[in-house]
This record gives sequence, structure tokens and C-alpha cells, in this order.
Amino acid sequence: MTELNAPPGAIFRDRQRAEIEPLDPQITSIQPGGGVCMRVELAWGRVRRAYLKTFRRGYVKRMRQLRRGDRNACPHEVLDPRDLKFYRNQGGFHWAPENDPFTWRDRLPFARVGLAELLLIGGGLLLLTAVLLAITPWLAIAPWLAIAPAITATGVIWFFRNPRRIAPAEWGAVVGPADGKIVAVEHLEHDDFIGGPAVQIGIFLSIFNVHINRTPEACRVIGMTYRRGKFLNALLPRSAQENEQLTLRLEETAAPHRRYVVRQIAGAIARRIVCWVVPGEELARGEQLGMIKFGSRTELVLPREDGLAVTAKVGDRVKAGVTILARYRND
Repeated sequence: MTELNAPPGAIFRDRQRAEIEPLDPQITSIQPGGGVCMRVELAWGRVRRAYLKTFRRGYVKRMRQLRRGDRNACPHEVLDPRDLKFYRNQGGFHWAPENDPFTWRDRLPFARVGLAELLLIGGGLLLLTAVLLAITPWLAIAPWLAIAPAITATGVIWFFRNPRRIAPAEWGAVVGPADGKIVAVEHLEHDDFIGGPAVQIGIFLSIFNVHINRTPEACRVIGMTYRRGKFLNALLPRSAQENEQLTLRLEETAAPHRRYVVRQIAGAIARRIVCWVVPGEELARGEQLGMIKFGSRTELVLPREDGLAVTAKVGDRVKAGVTILARYRND
């Protein structure tokens, strides 16, 4: 554990609270980079809505009566909570949890935003496996040909798992925003949002890691910025500068209101950043805020001040919302 001494003047205890920023206009959905599975799911939504309006008019009427909000922020008609999946961060119509018949999906051991990939990719590969096994006797082909799609399907299912996590309650602890391996711990002379010197911790997520991102501390979302870019290998340091990424600016909800930056960075395989929070939203320590679909990189920037002890070291394996990366001394 390394305790860092901040330069003179690097004390953040009496800073002014940050003002909530408007949502970046480039963030038009929780998955701003789009994607084939997203387009397929949106197309299926059109079929589903046509079915509901034709054969389940009573259900549609009941959901309309329970619906809250005064505007439709989605690019399509909104009949029930499923229509909001990709547009949760746009505001407008919504349903109270007790009136949402699909909240059970949040209790599944898989990421809800990855269910379409599970069905389309994982299910498709399992179907291919079954077909190969079925035709083996007829075409005199080796049954081991079915092994590859079966293993790949298992990998897809494993990738989208969403294990339950309980964040430590220790005061001053900063937990990891992602699962994976720490590949960088850097001292920054100045970060504009932090407002002074900072420490940047880079975490590489392989395809075998859980890809749900979580908050490092109890905080409120100040602002978000999305930037399109390349899809370099996330192990490369320059991927942090050149790859597609979404940056979240966070501020502790309790004094001394330290500021943090969590940066979701796409990789060579992972090309779909997902983030469903909105500016002004308050989150608990270790609460889920998004995910990156397949291998990627997540960075955490935290203020470097007197009494900061960074426990993270390059090469460490960490778990989002559980592993403590740094501690602030309680003076």
C-alpha cells in the first residue's frame, strides 16, 4: 500500500459542489455506438408492439394508465417498459417499479442489457451445435466439429454473467469500477474535472471477466461525454486516447464531495459501450452503471490528496464493487 503526498494546495475538502451538466447530445441511447443486436432488438420491438395493439388491447390500455411522464423521448411508440430499454437515459415516459411486469429480468444472473446477445449469439451457436450433432450420422462427419460452436456458446453465456456483489462499507474506501487486471497506475499532474493532481488506474477486461461497470463510491453523476474512435487492443496504452469511449464525471454525495472519473473504453473485440445512468442521478457505492460488451478497458481517475493510500498495483486482479483500490484517511 502506497501513501501519496499531494503537492501544496492539493486539498479538496472545501471545494464547491459541481453543477449538473446536460446530457451529451451524442448520447442518444444507453448504447450510443449502436450495433447489429441492438438493431435486431429494435426491429423485434416493432413486431411486438403491432402484436400487442392487435391482440392485447386491454394490456396496452392498462400500461398506458400506469405510465408516468409527459413525453415520449424514444424514436418509437412506447407501450410498456420494454420499449424504454435503450432509451432509459433520455427521460420522458417511465413506470414505477411496482407497475413494471418485467423487473424480474433484473434478478437474472445475467446482464439484462446482454439478453439479446445471449439469445441471438449464444442461442444461435447452441442451435448450430445441435444441428451438427444431428446430421453427423447422415453426412459421416466427425462429431467433434460441434465442439467449437458449443465452446463459443458457453463463452458467450459466461461473458454476460452478472454475479451479485456487496460493496465494503469502510469509510474512505474507493472500490474498483471493473473486473480485470490492473495494467497501469499513473500520477497525473492535473485533471480538469478533479481540479488538481490525480491518480489514474487502468483495468484491462478480458473476454473471461465480468463486464458490468460499477461506481467507485457513493456519488451523483455530474456529466457524461461520449467519443467515437478506434478499436485498438485495450492492452495498448494508446487505446485510452484513441479508442471509442464514454467518460463519466462523478462527485461523492457526502462530504468532502471528492470528484472521480470513470472511463469506459472499447477494445478490439468489444465495440459496444453501454451506460444507462443520467446526469443528476445518485448511485450507491458499487452500484451498476453500465457495461462494455466483450474485451475492453476501464479507467478510474481519483484525486491525489494528503492521506490517500493507493492499494492497487500493476498486475493485481480486481473485482468491480468489491476490491478496494485506494483509501482516504479519515482525519
